[in-house]
Amino acid sequence: MDAIIQVTTTGDSREMMEKIGRIIVEQRLASCAQVGGPIKSIYRWKGKIEETKEWVCVFKSTKAHYEEIQKKIRELHSYEVPEIVSIEIDRALPDYERWVRDETENHR
Repeated sequence: MDAIIQVTTTGDSREMMEKIGRIIVEQRLASCAQVGGPIKSIYRWKGKIEETKEWVCVFKSTKAHYEEIQKKIRELHSYEVPEIVSIEIDRALPDYERWVRDETENHR
């Protein structure tokens, strides 16, 4: 059975994160998207330390959909190099796992 994953991205506006989240859920690539923030990100970019306010979007999906989720985020995101990371979920409530799979199995 395909593993459940959590995919995370960040961006500089709540509106962008909500738009990306809504599209990915509408296309059944993920069962849900959770948008939160703002958070403060401190990172190195092009030789300088940057500090920015960002919002985070976390998706629940299956490993089979990761490449399509990554492609869709890249297509919609404003960053040159957006954070797109995935973590495989080791354990979850069986009913929750079933729900994630059911909501993503017939993606458009």
